[in-house]
Amino acid sequence: MTSTEQRSRVSPGRNGAASQDRMSYRAALDGLRSAQKSSKGAPAYSRFINRRLGRQLAAVAYRLGMTPNGVTAVSAAFSFAAIAGLALFEPTPILGLLVTLGLVIGYAFDAADGQLARLRGGGSSSGEWLDHMIDATKISSLHLAVLISAYQFFELDIAWLLVPIGFTIVAAVAFFGMTLNDQLRRNHGPARTAPAAQSSSPLRSLLVLPTDYGVLCLVFLALGWPTLFFAAYTALFACCGIFLVLAARKWFGDMRALDSGAPNSG
Repeated sequence: MTSTEQRSRVSPGRNGAASQDRMSYRAALDGLRSAQKSSKGAPAYSRFINRRLGRQLAAVAYRLGMTPNGVTAVSAAFSFAAIAGLALFEPTPILGLLVTLGLVIGYAFDAADGQLARLRGGGSSSGEWLDHMIDATKISSLHLAVLISAYQFFELDIAWLLVPIGFTIVAAVAFFGMTLNDQLRRNHGPARTAPAAQSSSPLRSLLVLPTDYGVLCLVFLALGWPTLFFAAYTALFACCGIFLVLAARKWFGDMRALDSGAPNSG
């Protein structure tokens, strides 16, 4: 980045207003590439696709003068429109495509809001709160929408409705656990993490791919074929359930390490 571009980087003024001297789209994109979060633990779709989509959307939002909270609102609009469509309408291939597009676009904007905040000089507690509240609502309501759709339109034994109910619990607990982990680590000051653990290998990203929210979004492409969709959805539920059990054991060990003051080995 040139010195001119560095000087033109946005610095939020009073009431969050940004300087009118904004960087170009290309300069904003370059700035975002150098301000990425650690890729540690990120599944492949989120790491290699969604963050890149979010980076491009953040650069566009920056050029349009949008705020991070505005981007969060756009993310919510796409996501909840898709969830409402899933719950209200009979599954068809067209509906599956529309639900998938809504969820994928919403997820990309979800990645963009934090990146835009970093580009503008840092986020806010209220923005982080809003983002997490919307994410928590989205994660649970998506599986409840599957439950409603399956009850209304799928020819399933009623016992299979336990799958979306179970997925709701697993998804909510996993999200809360990861959020709580971050907060407790913050309470202990700068992360005491070995350098090698700051990023994860592409192989690990692929191994945890079934737990990726982006993969869940793509499964809805099969919504027009309920048997195929529900089989794939159930497989993801099983993978996420196993992951949560294993992750919870590791997370508890990480918290005990924080209690003892030992460095986190990742």
